[in-house]
Amino acid sequence: MDNGFTYEHLTGTKIGGTTFDRNGHRRTAADLLAQAEPKQTTIFLWATVYKVLFKQGQQRPIAYGVLFKDSTGETHEAYLKNNPNNEIIISAGALGSPQLLMLSGIGPSDHLQSLGIEMVMDQPLVGKNMIDNPMNAIYVTSPSPVELSLSQPVGITVFGSDIESVSGYKYYICPASGLSRSGFIIEKVADPISTGYLKLVNTDPDHNPEVTFNYFQEPQDLQTCVKGLKTIGRVIQSVSFSKFRYPDATFDSLLNNTLQYLGIKKSERLGNYKISVEQFCKDSVMTMWHYHGGCQVGQVVDRNYRVLGVDALRVLDGSTFNSSPGTNPQATLLMLGRYMAVKIQQERLNMKEHVSM
Repeated sequence: MDNGFTYEHLTGTKIGGTTFDRNGHRRTAADLLAQAEPKQTTIFLWATVYKVLFKQGQQRPIAYGVLFKDSTGETHEAYLKNNPNNEIIISAGALGSPQLLMLSGIGPSDHLQSLGIEMVMDQPLVGKNMIDNPMNAIYVTSPSPVELSLSQPVGITVFGSDIESVSGYKYYICPASGLSRSGFIIEKVADPISTGYLKLVNTDPDHNPEVTFNYFQEPQDLQTCVKGLKTIGRVIQSVSFSKFRYPDATFDSLLNNTLQYLGIKKSERLGNYKISVEQFCKDSVMTMWHYHGGCQVGQVVDRNYRVLGVDALRVLDGSTFNSSPGTNPQATLLMLGRYMAVKIQQERLNMKEHVSM
């Protein structure tokens, strides 16, 4: 609202707000901490949790604390107060949350035991069904200057491909005018069905896990990419786009130039500017940084985001998503956090009223 957005319905394609205010300052969710109750909130900076601690309950394990390291590498412990309502909420993201569960002993038993991790619970679905929106782009050099811009929506196709433009590459900016002569037109698969997995490389929490998204494993995803890129090709060859492309630019030459720009070694089949669009999709695929999965609802957590099989532990972030929101998931994640915060607060109030009766 402070950035000029509105709760009212806006008609159009991918119309949204911005996290930057009119003065160019970025407004993040961390700004809300200024309105928090200081006596009930403690924030540790540069703290990395590397293990959730469990004790054996009457029926199943109960989370009761965490181990974390500070910026110097020194280890600290933090424990829940002795209150049955207290719990630990993991929000380490789609890559961090499944990694932390595994480091804590919740995950596929064969994988964790191979690394010498003490088992808390065998949960083979932790780290499974990892998904990302595969992104491909066509690099376009322009005879006419174009203004610098962030990603701008071009359109959403009926076959599930989102097309966006990004203009202004820094190495082609004219110092005098500040204008560029190049840009990208991006295509992403909005709702991919190919899934992958995440597994630990070792037990060091500072080491990234190994993640395989299996981009285009499913033929439907590959065909969505092909259709999206061909749509971009028709846009570039249109009369309306003619001032922003060189007359001799063909679709095949644009694909070849893009591969050269990305530093992908030119193979023999590119010698005559011929490459299948399917192969281009595979060779030039990039991440959209919209990872999700690994701790999905109904598989690793329940509908209240409680980890199945243990008590006093929830996971609340993009790792719980079964599918992509289709656009940048930031707003969805913020609303999920707000929704569950209100719900958890109400649960505690109801329990308190029940005890006092």
